[in-house]
Amino acid sequence: MTTWMLSLLGGVLIGLSATLLMWLNGRIAGISGIVHGLVSEPHNDSLWRIAFLLGLMIAGGITMRLGDLGTHSRQDFPVLTLVIAGLLVGVGTRMGGGCTSGHGVCGLGRLSLRSLAAVVTFVATAMATVFIFRHVFGVLP
Repeated sequence: MTTWMLSLLGGVLIGLSATLLMWLNGRIAGISGIVHGLVSEPHNDSLWRIAFLLGLMIAGGITMRLGDLGTHSRQDFPVLTLVIAGLLVGVGTRMGGGCTSGHGVCGLGRLSLRSLAAVVTFVATAMATVFIFRHVFGVLP
């Protein structure tokens, strides 16, 4: 399978899972919201949250086991950089009221202007970050 076919298949599966979660549970498939609800809210609805997160991990594990599908992870990032980046993503999702999956997949699908503003901000910030790290600091290849 080519990269574009795998990307298309992945996008269809993400859209299908988000649609099914909304249709069956009335919930938005925003990963940061799902995790936040699992660790901070009363645990009367934790079963579907755990099932959704386990499904993400199992699907990722299956994909990794299928072999070389055109994706390669980098092994040379310093652990401290990864920890700081993860914390910044967490802070950003709280500040933005959601993550790329919640705003980008579900919010745009619902024609939310707030989600459109969030997605434009995500993309512009990512572009600026890559530009600065690649062309100013010379860190990225």
